[in-house]
Amino acid sequence: MSFLLRREEILSGEQLSAMLGESPARAAQAILLAAGEGEVEAQALLGQILLDGQGIAQDQPLALRWFGIAAGRGHLMARNMLGRCHEHGWGCSADAAIAAQHYRIAAQAGLDWAMYNLANLLATGRGGAVDQQQALALYRRAAELGHAKSMNLLGRYLEEGQACPADPVAARDWYRRSAEAGDFRGQFSFAAVLADEGRIDEAVDWLEKALAGGNLNFLRVASQALLSATDPGIRGMASRYQLRADELSRTA
Repeated sequence: MSFLLRREEILSGEQLSAMLGESPARAAQAILLAAGEGEVEAQALLGQILLDGQGIAQDQPLALRWFGIAAGRGHLMARNMLGRCHEHGWGCSADAAIAAQHYRIAAQAGLDWAMYNLANLLATGRGGAVDQQQALALYRRAAELGHAKSMNLLGRYLEEGQACPADPVAARDWYRRSAEAGDFRGQFSFAAVLADEGRIDEAVDWLEKALAGGNLNFLRVASQALLSATDPGIRGMASRYQLRADELSRTA
């Protein structure tokens, strides 16, 4: 008896996403079937698992193709991922200008991740001229939609008074919101504010959370930043951040 799914058994994008966490190989087969049958969410998911090599052999050029198919049908995250591929050279030559074009399309349609990614390019002048005003506007729009990473960066602009009047009270609030939403950089930023206020125990709690969730590059930079802390307990966490970075480096 055939083990293939019948057309009426094709799963929705939400079901396929849930299956990925349970059985990547089985999910990949279901995603392939659904993508071939025209399920746009599955087409976007197929691009992602091909990019990551999750339950299927990694194939970045093919991932790029499926992202393009889904994006052409209006899938905003697939459009954003086309931008990511062009920005980082996944399955194609890196080209920040092309990446910006894709991010802009998805951002204008309301996708917070595309706003964040486009803002990153504008803030650093990749793919065009530096435009801090537009970058700030995009970070703010994404933050107001609940994008945790954008909340942290909006806080940074407000703290430093970059492209806007300095507003430490608003900066603190955005750092807090970013931290509570789970962004490790936001947790680190909020911890720094709390430490400056003398709320050391609370600062340490947020530093622990940032340590647990941080990626390699963040941990390396953060470990150096912690060495300048005035509180000895916080300063002592620098070695733990570096140890965790070393662990991640060995498994990278």
